[in-house]
Amino acid sequence: MKKFLVLCMILTLLCGCLTGCKTGDEKKDHLVIVTTIFPFYDWVRNVVGENPGNIEVKLLLESGVDLHSYQPTAEDVMTIGESDLFLYVGGESDKWVKDALRSTGKKDITAVALMDVLGDALKEEEVVEGMQGEEEDEEEEDEIEYDEHIWLSLRNAKALTNEITERICTLDSEHETTYRENGKAYADKLQALDEEYVKAVSEAGGKTLLFGDRFPFRYMTEDYGLTYYAAFLGCSAESEASFETIAFLAQKVEDLSLPAVIVLDGSNHKIAETVIQNTNGTKPEMIVMNSLQSVSKKDIQDGTDYFSVMKDNLEALKKALK
Repeated sequence: MKKFLVLCMILTLLCGCLTGCKTGDEKKDHLVIVTTIFPFYDWVRNVVGENPGNIEVKLLLESGVDLHSYQPTAEDVMTIGESDLFLYVGGESDKWVKDALRSTGKKDITAVALMDVLGDALKEEEVVEGMQGEEEDEEEEDEIEYDEHIWLSLRNAKALTNEITERICTLDSEHETTYRENGKAYADKLQALDEEYVKAVSEAGGKTLLFGDRFPFRYMTEDYGLTYYAAFLGCSAESEASFETIAFLAQKVEDLSLPAVIVLDGSNHKIAETVIQNTNGTKPEMIVMNSLQSVSKKDIQDGTDYFSVMKDNLEALKKALK
């Protein structure tokens, strides 16, 4: 996916704001952790717990905008400039980060691309049979592009929570014991849910998922040995599927007697509806799975959290595999 961001205006604006508002001698009375997306934000909150007010956690993408279409504002870059620890995904959609960090004028920000933490566990993006790929220019053809949706694996979530715990302990060693206890409790909770997924998949009648939508769940399907078909890649900007794609997906529903066509939260469902309409025989159910890509401030205020969403996704998975 291409993303061209121009941060020159932001840099100009910040030159005055970041160097003129604070002196080098000023010290904050608390630490600030900034994350780009909600899953990281929620993991940090679980590790920090009921801390004595010494850590403030901030979420950049709190307006509900999707990671793939996000462009930082001057205010966002200033927020990053206030951070002691900045956590971001680190994939194609985050190419803006390098310039944003430079624009803050600060050298003491610990910035962590969590994709880098996973190392060999990263999965390359793949175009499976029937999927509508995107056109690439010659420069992009030779580049390896990894799937950014690392948070949709509970196993990744556990590993990354452990990394976040270590980073927070380094920042605030005075409360290290509390953070380690919180981090372990949350990691154990994720492990227990992972085991529920394993059990559900082992007892399921099918092992294939079909998405009439984008497909950001590759890490999940890899964890549990599932196969899948989908209209588009997880990062695709496409919204209209070709006749060939629709026909292929509809035929797969028939051939495999799939009970469901899956859609993402927030999508318009048009592709899935067309697939279902073109399926002969018993019509599959439409099931929604939440990719956690566009959680808003209101969602958070209403009680949305990573664990409950992944629990809901498990129930959706059970229906899709019955």
